[in-house]
Amino acid sequence: MSVSPTCNFLYCTEEAGYLDFLDAEICHESVSCGSFSHIDDDDENYIVSIFDSELDQMQGHELLAKHGKIPGIITARLDAVKWMLKVHSHHRFQPETAYLSVNYLDRFILSHNLPGKEWHWRLLSAACLSLAAKMEETNVPLLLDLQIIEPRFLFKPKTVQQMELLVGGSLKWRLRTTTPFDFLHYFISKVSYFLSPQHSNGLSCVFSAASDIIISTSRVIDLFDYPPSAIAAAVVLWVTNQPVDDGKLECLHKRLNKDMVKRCYSLVKRNMSQLLHIKLKKLEHCIPSNGKLDVAFTDKE
Repeated sequence: MSVSPTCNFLYCTEEAGYLDFLDAEICHESVSCGSFSHIDDDDENYIVSIFDSELDQMQGHELLAKHGKIPGIITARLDAVKWMLKVHSHHRFQPETAYLSVNYLDRFILSHNLPGKEWHWRLLSAACLSLAAKMEETNVPLLLDLQIIEPRFLFKPKTVQQMELLVGGSLKWRLRTTTPFDFLHYFISKVSYFLSPQHSNGLSCVFSAASDIIISTSRVIDLFDYPPSAIAAAVVLWVTNQPVDDGKLECLHKRLNKDMVKRCYSLVKRNMSQLLHIKLKKLEHCIPSNGKLDVAFTDKE
């Protein structure tokens, strides 16, 4: 494992108890078909509150306006996102962790002019991913273990912690932000009403496929110009091959910005067809072969 000579101050031992801040008995609930079968008043009240909280989440236009004409920044951002997603996959983090880490990265970029050095971006990526993991994971790796993927740079835990403080302060410690995952179960529940009851066994796979596509969209900077609800709705409709018409969108929720969902759907379709083609094999094992969902997961291109 090599350490960049540029960063010769970046290595030290980390105490094992540093991240032991959650009860070990807490566990992430697995997705079950029952999770999608019923929507009650509490669900409706919750989703309305999430719609209210997402209004300040649209930052893609600002990000593109600031950095869209600087190829080096866009390339560095994409490399940083790819690295975070590799680490996310390696540690099998929750999908929300990946999305939050990119959210923190982009929000930080908006308020800072980063130098062009690669190690600056890697340190920022490690800090954003660490913060996101602390928000979402029950078992958070030590900061050194978090950096084992492509360890061209290896930062002291203390250095990463200092960067975490800088990132958190820059975000005014607004780390619990609205994401497409806040809407995902609700929209899948709504879509389930359009399908025959015998096909409900495939809904967990819909969740899995939609989650993977949402994570992949984080590479596409244009998608940060859309509210989380529009991204979630577009992805769910895309995965289940539902028409993107006003009636269908009204059924999902009256608060949806229909124009945003339609535009986001087109962007997802344009960028995600390759990912969806890969996901088909997984979905084939979950969906009955004689119903609507089987037709839904056919390659559109």
